[in-house]
Amino acid sequence: MFFIGSGGGAGHASHATCDFRKLCGFEAYCPTDNVSELSARINDEGWDLSIANYLKVSRINSKDCLFVFSVGGGNEEKNISTNLVNAVKLAKEVGAKVISIVGRDGGYAAKNSDVSIIIPTIDPSLITALTESFQAMIWHLLVSHPDLQVNLPKWESTK
Repeated sequence: MFFIGSGGGAGHASHATCDFRKLCGFEAYCPTDNVSELSARINDEGWDLSIANYLKVSRINSKDCLFVFSVGGGNEEKNISTNLVNAVKLAKEVGAKVISIVGRDGGYAAKNSDVSIIIPTIDPSLITALTESFQAMIWHLLVSHPDLQVNLPKWESTK
């Protein structure tokens, strides 16, 4: 599994990668975790292709899944989150499954995902806050599901 996002979504992608690896035993990666590679790719290839080119080197294929965390989901015409748009395009080209948790109408990610969860807009001033909150809740519910979880979390005691 490859987890991607920008800004808060990148933070979620990193955290979800850890949880899916540690708790579920999945082979999972987050392209934005490797700041040296990411910044070299941005410098040499541009932001728009940074994640897609990481996925190419990782040999993303039809056995893989791309998991997208984004508020808007990307919009190629408006030049918004094109790094995510290009990653989703590549995943679809190679037959990988695409899952997204997005806000609003979900943009490109929602329209091109095999499964997309769109967090409804309740208050326009809280779109980012609510979307990112529900993204964390949803992936935590997934890694806690008994059919996926192979390792129980260990909690630190405060006593």
